[in-house]
Amino acid sequence: MKDFGGKLAVVTGGGTGMGRELVRQLVAEGASVAMCDLFAETMAETVALCEADGVPQGVRITSHIADVGDEDQVKRFAEEVARDHQSDHIHLLFNNAGIGGGGSFVLDDRAEWDRVFQICWFGVYYSCRAFFPLLERASEGHIVNTSSANGFWAALMPGVSHTAYSAAKFAVKGFTEALVTDLRNYAPHIKASIVMPGGVGTPIGRNSRRVLSGDVLTDASRRKLRQHLKAVGVPDAEAMDDAALEAAQAELTKRFEELAPTSAAQAATIILDGVKADRWRILVGEDVTRLDRRVRAHPESAYEPDFLAYAAE
Repeated sequence: MKDFGGKLAVVTGGGTGMGRELVRQLVAEGASVAMCDLFAETMAETVALCEADGVPQGVRITSHIADVGDEDQVKRFAEEVARDHQSDHIHLLFNNAGIGGGGSFVLDDRAEWDRVFQICWFGVYYSCRAFFPLLERASEGHIVNTSSANGFWAALMPGVSHTAYSAAKFAVKGFTEALVTDLRNYAPHIKASIVMPGGVGTPIGRNSRRVLSGDVLTDASRRKLRQHLKAVGVPDAEAMDDAALEAAQAELTKRFEELAPTSAAQAATIILDGVKADRWRILVGEDVTRLDRRVRAHPESAYEPDFLAYAAE
């Protein structure tokens, strides 16, 4: 698929971050887009940005409320896409939606662990199931599933557990790699790509908390936030009250978005260029490219405490 003009694309998690930038760039290239998210206001902001950029004639953008971790909602989303775009097919499926959380299998509440896994893994699986009939009817199609650096390296930083997210992203990676062969055998007009971003400037931390706890600090979120603050060198994290924790989290989120080595817009460009080049494996960022080399070269030491510093060399 060398260009996206006249194509119909579906993007999950289109309200913020990489999803928003995928929508903007697809629309700019002449594709109609159906996006879903949990929050109508963020999708309205995405649409407004597309309109400010300039929407090409004949291009349609639709927004749909859907929780990708709920299969019935994903099925309804697919039905709405076919109805609102008056089409029996789509060309592109970007399974981008995801949240963080459920870091420790030992300490974290199972409900949070399962919620993260449900969205990050089953959200991809449900979406592929629901939209596959529409992809089959297209003359050409492409499934683009977002995994992570944590889909090949199940760690975040020394002293910080990262089990639910990593397990889900490993599942997404394995599923997509298996699809490459499966589609070649039985639906060769459809391709599949796995996306593995490194540090990308998105509000995933803020979004995750909003989904998991409605922006309310819980005992578990306080513990994890203090753990994270200590890991990044904040000495008095244990003594912080809720107001101080809220301010520290806001600063961390802002810093991450501004200082991440790859912006959300740059990440979207890398992903779309990878699709055009028919690459099944799309690494997003020099940091993840470097980490991938290190993990492949030294797999037995990948989870030693000093590996992250070594990988950054």
